[in-house]
Amino acid sequence: MLQLGAILHSRGFSITVAHTRFNFPNTSNHPDFSFFPLSDGITSPTLFYDDFISFLSLLNATSEAPLRESLLQMAQNQGGQDGKLPCIIYDGLMYFVADVAQSLKLPCIILRTSCAANLLTYDAFPRLRNEGYLPAQDSTSLGFVPGLHPLRFKDLPANSFNLDSLLWFMATVSDTRSSLAIIWNTMDSLERSSLIKIHMQSEVPFFPIGPMHKIVPASSSSLLEEDNNCIPWLDKQAAKTVIYISLGSIAIIDKNELTEMTWGLVNSSQQFLWVIRPGSIQGSSWTELLPDGFREAVGERGCIVKWAPQRKVLAHPAVGGFLSHCGWNSTLENISEGVPMICRPRYGDQRVIARNVTHVWRVGLELGNKLERGEIQQAVQNLMVDKGGEEMRQRVMDLKEKIKLSIAKGGSSYKSLNELVELIASC
Repeated sequence: MLQLGAILHSRGFSITVAHTRFNFPNTSNHPDFSFFPLSDGITSPTLFYDDFISFLSLLNATSEAPLRESLLQMAQNQGGQDGKLPCIIYDGLMYFVADVAQSLKLPCIILRTSCAANLLTYDAFPRLRNEGYLPAQDSTSLGFVPGLHPLRFKDLPANSFNLDSLLWFMATVSDTRSSLAIIWNTMDSLERSSLIKIHMQSEVPFFPIGPMHKIVPASSSSLLEEDNNCIPWLDKQAAKTVIYISLGSIAIIDKNELTEMTWGLVNSSQQFLWVIRPGSIQGSSWTELLPDGFREAVGERGCIVKWAPQRKVLAHPAVGGFLSHCGWNSTLENISEGVPMICRPRYGDQRVIARNVTHVWRVGLELGNKLERGEIQQAVQNLMVDKGGEEMRQRVMDLKEKIKLSIAKGGSSYKSLNELVELIASC
């Protein structure tokens, strides 16, 4: 959302961000924006990790009144004809905004922050339940999901959540309600078939303008402080020799998984840059639980940081692979730089994205459900030094070039962005 705000600001729009107190962004990174903090009643992030759908439902319920008050205040301060605001753009997960906008007679547009393929799974869930496929008797089944090839039942986001809650949530999020349009952080060159299917079902126009991080003026939208000290270390490494490991800003692993990851990296004999986020290891504030002998075994061929400037890292010539949780932002950043992947998805859309990485775009490998040092060692070596890894690298470089064309003048994302700007200006 911050990236989109920066893009639209560069096109002449003024930007005001209404955001929950939870995960509130660093306003100093966005001096051209105005910010309205929304009181959300969230005193602990525990529910965020324990029950994501209940957390989002709570956030939607508690944020409605503060947003309404903020919009009324903004309208009064702005003045003008009827004191109206031109347009509201909201994250599709914050579905309460549609009701607020409609009650205030304000035009609104949805931003979809995940891939188009993930929304197709949402749309398919009621059908799959009616046909008796859900709830799946075996959530780890390798059988293909009817109508969603090449997804397997184990790839569906339902495996992480209560089915009834998930079906309600998916139906609510999928509803375009009174929105004028949908913005997608994706592109025709990457998700053409999924976008065609959505276009056939959609009642409103949509604009795939991604990848937004390649369009946005240079600035950081990270919610965590980035450690740039890893860049000088990367500068000392040969081209395409470093495997970069980051499992995102949410995932937590236990001591055993840490140990297996550690020795898998050591035994791979490859250089690595590893992000270990403080608090991401159960029972540890940072790296205290790294096994004895690890640092001696690694020496200078490993670098560990709390949080990396990921876009800089992936663009660095020394980086030849990315072991990722397959969040959509990370995947777009990765493919845009032509780096093949090792996929370690945990929940939600990550499994859908990982399946697309490995079996649609064929630019990565997937680890098993349980981290095991031998599998990690083999995957790293396959990606970094074997022929199969080189073939994946060539395919992802081809995608990188297609993405460049999509955001260049005359490309599909370029045209969609211009059309979006025209729509907003006409509101």
